[in-house]
Amino acid sequence: MRAVIQRVKEASVKVDDNITGRIDKGLLVLVGIEDADTDEDIEWLTKKIAGMRIFDDENGVMNLSVMDIDGRILAVSQFTLMASTKKGNRPSWIRASKGPIAEPMYEKFCQALEKETGKKTEKGIFGADMKVSLLNDGPVTIIMDTKNKE
Repeated sequence: MRAVIQRVKEASVKVDDNITGRIDKGLLVLVGIEDADTDEDIEWLTKKIAGMRIFDDENGVMNLSVMDIDGRILAVSQFTLMASTKKGNRPSWIRASKGPIAEPMYEKFCQALEKETGKKTEKGIFGADMKVSLLNDGPVTIIMDTKNKE
């Protein structure tokens, strides 16, 4: 499971000109899923995201989590995060899970985020053509991969 976590002042996702998810200050999380992902990957990733201290404290030091600032999370499924660019110039999506596996994992991921933060996770629509807008704060962008826990 891969995630791109962006600290944002605001973010939203639209499908067919309808807003499906919107947050003010918090985290935009783009998440990619592969067949090898498990509930343990979800648990590890959601705990890390909820507890990640990337918001400024009163001294301007990144020392607060999304929960500490009473922020929100917008989670958007993005199979292209699983791209393999090893060979040639056309990315391969072979590692990306197909809908029957990925969609339930994405829903579990969003539910796990809600459990960790105690707040509703805003979402996109799985498999839809989404338009994501954000005002990146910092910018602060972190990439995580449950198969390479750095």
